[in-house]
Amino acid sequence: MKVPRPWSARAWLDTAHVMTGFPVAVLLGGLTLLLAVAPPLLQRALPWFTRVQRSRLRAFQGVLIPPVPAPASWRDPLTWRQIGYHLLSPVVGLAGAALVAFAWGGAVVGLLAFLPPKLQEPPLEFALDLRDNRVQLAFMLIGLALLVLAPFLARGMAALDLSVARTLLGPSRTELGQRIETLTESRAGVIDAADAERRRIERDLHDGAQQRLVSLAMNLGLARATLTDLPEPAREAIEQAHEEAKQALKELRDFVRGLHPAVLNDQGLDAALSGVAARAPFPVKLRVDIERRTTPTIEAVAFFTVSEALTNIAKHAAAKRAEVSVRRERDRLHVLVYDDGCGGARMDGGTGLRGLAQRIDSVDGTLRLSSPLGGPTTIEVELPCE
Repeated sequence: MKVPRPWSARAWLDTAHVMTGFPVAVLLGGLTLLLAVAPPLLQRALPWFTRVQRSRLRAFQGVLIPPVPAPASWRDPLTWRQIGYHLLSPVVGLAGAALVAFAWGGAVVGLLAFLPPKLQEPPLEFALDLRDNRVQLAFMLIGLALLVLAPFLARGMAALDLSVARTLLGPSRTELGQRIETLTESRAGVIDAADAERRRIERDLHDGAQQRLVSLAMNLGLARATLTDLPEPAREAIEQAHEEAKQALKELRDFVRGLHPAVLNDQGLDAALSGVAARAPFPVKLRVDIERRTTPTIEAVAFFTVSEALTNIAKHAAAKRAEVSVRRERDRLHVLVYDDGCGGARMDGGTGLRGLAQRIDSVDGTLRLSSPLGGPTTIEVELPCE
């Protein structure tokens, strides 16, 4: 906690928080007691009371307490937590306002001992018009001590009020746990849906656009081979169209393989990664030790990890060889990619590794990168199997 100072904005905000909190708490606590005779009205008013307190905490403390749903009934623990806060806050507010007011007020009164006697008007004249210099010095020292102590008291009482509000107005640990579980399930559903959509796109491209390009390339090749009596410009146009069709077909095949290869669904990681390693422009030693297949989503992430890593090696590492190891140990899938290239890879060096890290994070996986200048580079990834 940053040490507050008597002249800092934080000290004055804490003081304003404590001093305004008491009358607000008394008003809302009184209304809570008054409406207790009409439970339906109190249940409808509680969210408004809570909203006022949240606004005060946000204005003076800069803290946004997570909102909670409106209580469904009187049996809802959230209802009683809110009632408890509105009844407890006047007590906390009274203690805080009394201590903070005493500290700041005592500091002012004590420091007025510096004033000449003729400036000490009643009632200060009765309290401070002292002939004994030692007593006057004591007043001044007490005033200085309270001046230093007041920001700490204000900070402490504001922190106490904030702690009580977080406990009673915010979600409980059980509710947070349920929310986290719900969000985890929702994220898993989104990831599975996205993976299923990638498989659908791969299937549509393979069965549709890719087949049409194959047919187009074959027809252009046939025309190129048989129509030899055409004028030279026409033959050159057919040859150029044939080459472009073959290049487009190659790029589409590479895109489909990177998107979600069909062999990954049919035969698993070993066969899919064997194809990736075989297409690499450098020797790749591949070891896959998986006794039992993981979920399709985890297999897709592992495939994407190796494919993206080998692509980056081919583009940037100037490596002579690489090694890929995939093994499953209980509920974790370990993926290791090694190359003997020039090193110097960084997570913030481009979009490739950053996108890879984001996709691994989406399934609660971890990525560790070791790439000193001069090499070698090692990427270690751990993925949950379930």
